[in-house]
Amino acid sequence: MDYYQIDELLTPEQILVRDSIRNYVKAEFVPKMDYYAQEHQEIPDLMRKLGSMGALGTFIPENYGGLGLDQMTYGLIMQELEFADSAIRSAASVQSSLVMFPIYKFGSEEQKQKFLPRLATGELIGAFGLTEPNHGSDPASMETKLVKDGNGYRLSGSKMWITNAPICDIAVVWARDEEKKIRGVIVERAFEGFTSPETLNKWSLRASKTGELVFDQVFIPAENVLPEVSSMKGPLSCLNSARFGISWGAIGAAMDCYQTALNYAKERKQFGKPIASFQLQQKKLAEMITEITKAQLLSWRLGLLKNEDRATPAQISMAKRNNVNMALQVAREARQILGAMGIVGDYSIMRHMMNLESVITYEGTHDVHLLITGNDITGFNAF
Repeated sequence: MDYYQIDELLTPEQILVRDSIRNYVKAEFVPKMDYYAQEHQEIPDLMRKLGSMGALGTFIPENYGGLGLDQMTYGLIMQELEFADSAIRSAASVQSSLVMFPIYKFGSEEQKQKFLPRLATGELIGAFGLTEPNHGSDPASMETKLVKDGNGYRLSGSKMWITNAPICDIAVVWARDEEKKIRGVIVERAFEGFTSPETLNKWSLRASKTGELVFDQVFIPAENVLPEVSSMKGPLSCLNSARFGISWGAIGAAMDCYQTALNYAKERKQFGKPIASFQLQQKKLAEMITEITKAQLLSWRLGLLKNEDRATPAQISMAKRNNVNMALQVAREARQILGAMGIVGDYSIMRHMMNLESVITYEGTHDVHLLITGNDITGFNAF
């Protein structure tokens, strides 16, 4: 699935890391994913496995437990994880971009030393609290509050649709303080008044633990407040990192759907010959590989810009929107090639399709990302 020889644009180290992750994912996760999704079960010991394979905080410096690798490599890892399932990529993406990144970027030295190495190994599981029951696409209107109390603060409010919430050890939570500034705090599981009920009965991301973060006057020590940020720049910069990874991850899901459909079309016979020999099936397959290739080139160029710290939020937004939509369309077309077999768990396509219905919504909906691009090219804010 490298129709334009994009591997020639990657470094030997990037290819080595990608291929090692690919081999691990195919051996460890792919054979069991249907079971976990069908049973609505979390993947056993997922975070420690991701930590052992170097998939957590890859861009975090080595002195804080990361691997100190570049952004392109991070993207390639996300691609390989989502080849298996969006739940795996989501877990790694949250841990790396939404928990480790803000602690590294905005945290104190003490916070970095305390949390980052244990997050990198998967010993600690992190969650990210931004979305609220009444505020999804409009995070600036958040109602979660942080009120000064002695040598710390009291946190009250709730967050929802939070990956890893039911199993997290810590949560990076964004709240509005008494001066109306947006502050980030590190909430630890042991803090009194902190609960995280699980969200069940999902048709999507069924192998991912999703829940709420509820804060009932939780006392936050001053040392758990991120000192280097006091605006929406904090959570939005985290989302930029995560959206970059999603743009790559969606390619992995599309690659699996395409490969599954291609293999099936070559083997399945109707009217005395493989259905891959019919024009309409070739049209579907040709369009799939074309769109995957375009997405690969888009994310590759974005990876270069990210490595040079030149990628804009609007560019990242475009890649997230385009590539997730591409993957969803590929999944739908691939399902049609398999006919009725496309809906059963023996094949991964329907599972990817349902997962992507969440991915196209979270961390900026498809429509919101369109408006971000519209604002960028016209100068007019349509929100």
